[in-house]
Amino acid sequence: MATLIRGATILAMDAAHGATPFTGDLLVEGNTIAAIGPDLSAPPGAALIDGRDRLVMPGLVNGHLHSGETFFRGRYERLPLELWLLYAYPLLMDPPIPRELLYLRSLLVAIESLRGGVTTICDDFFDPPVHDLDRVAAVFAAYEAIGIRANVSSGVMNLKLMDELPFAREVVPAALQAVLDAMPAVTVEEYVAHCEAVFATLHGRAGRLRFMLAPSAPQRCSPELMLACDAFARRHCVPYHTHVLETKTQAVAGRVHSGRSPIRAMHDLGILHRGTTIAHAVWVDDEDIALMGAAGCSVVHNAIANQRLGAGVAPVRQLLDAGVTIALGTDGLSSNDTARIFDVMRVAGLVHSLSGPEYGRWVGAAEILTAATIGGARSALLDDVTGSLEVGKRADLIVLDLAATNFVPLSDPVKQLVYGENGSSIVMVMVDGQVVLRDGRLTTVDEAAVLAEIRAAMPALLAAHAATEQRNRVFEPWFAEIHRRATAMDIGMDRYAGDRGAPG
Repeated sequence: MATLIRGATILAMDAAHGATPFTGDLLVEGNTIAAIGPDLSAPPGAALIDGRDRLVMPGLVNGHLHSGETFFRGRYERLPLELWLLYAYPLLMDPPIPRELLYLRSLLVAIESLRGGVTTICDDFFDPPVHDLDRVAAVFAAYEAIGIRANVSSGVMNLKLMDELPFAREVVPAALQAVLDAMPAVTVEEYVAHCEAVFATLHGRAGRLRFMLAPSAPQRCSPELMLACDAFARRHCVPYHTHVLETKTQAVAGRVHSGRSPIRAMHDLGILHRGTTIAHAVWVDDEDIALMGAAGCSVVHNAIANQRLGAGVAPVRQLLDAGVTIALGTDGLSSNDTARIFDVMRVAGLVHSLSGPEYGRWVGAAEILTAATIGGARSALLDDVTGSLEVGKRADLIVLDLAATNFVPLSDPVKQLVYGENGSSIVMVMVDGQVVLRDGRLTTVDEAAVLAEIRAAMPALLAAHAATEQRNRVFEPWFAEIHRRATAMDIGMDRYAGDRGAPG
């Protein structure tokens, strides 16, 4: 089946055009962009779309997402990361949700993503306490059914929490430490066997679903686990996707425990390279940035979640100057509350105006749009597949109505996309050549039925989670003290406070 869009405003985001729009036609044949140019001929039987008053651009890429938080959206506020984790990822855990709800939860994330023009997600869904092939398969099945492109992982960690946080051994009561220390951890051999099973049965499903390796963070994973994950990622040409220096507490932990930055630790292990994707990077210093730039790695800028949890703002200008690829991510729906990358674009386009008086160095709309498209694709190691409109790439694209209020009057479509669009102008979304949303309706799933089924299940699930939150409240005073000590500590990095908006 072929589709020809005629006479549209095209934002290709490719090397030739960047974020400069032009008028032309775009032909899709099968799942591939077959031609872009003026006055293209329509193949026999092609669907014709009038592109007048239409903007055609690459689908957006959500470079960092935790779908496991989706049922807890809107539940927390005024909590820094280390305290928020007590409730969103409780230490004294809920039982894993049933497989059917896991499937529906994944569908819900994908529904919201597609409605917001996101055609690719990188989902580190984290499903403790075990790594179960059947549960990963449920996530793959949901994304296959709805038609989205996805990198999926079940995040892993294997070090004790009390050895991850600074001051924890001297602050947290011994009885509570004993409870946490007794919790079992996955072995390197067990996790490698799990990954082998996933790659053998799920990776590559539908031609658009892949597994990625997601060791949680350097302070949460042993060197042996990180090296095993890196070797696996390199062998299968998928990202090594991890969290680094999200909060000042994490930056302090590196100095207290090892006397070096987690970025330096990754470099010394040889796991800082083109395939490394780092979420957050808020508290990186000059040496970190230089190492990251030399390695050619990527950073996913989670502009909303980092403010929601009081972490600060990543030094995006310095990272770009060093040659680091920047992507955008929502993070989870409990630390952001939506899966809309348009929201992240707007915040990321605004917050860096606080970085200092040198306004010529503020991050601009074209740079933000690049991060949301081809930058995100590069961070996902999918830039040969998606992220820009180019002949031979997969047809992952969105069509917006330029007659909608967000674009009237039409002054500059790039700036209006970044600062004024919220997804409401989208009239069509295509993934892998398949129209998955047309005129406000999803074409692949019964959205109303999915939402009704989720709503029916939520009262019992959230009541159980409320009891779990109450059990975990016992840790809050001690974790609050850890946060207080860390944020009060001078670690010689507060020169970035203007960028970060960070405490201390």
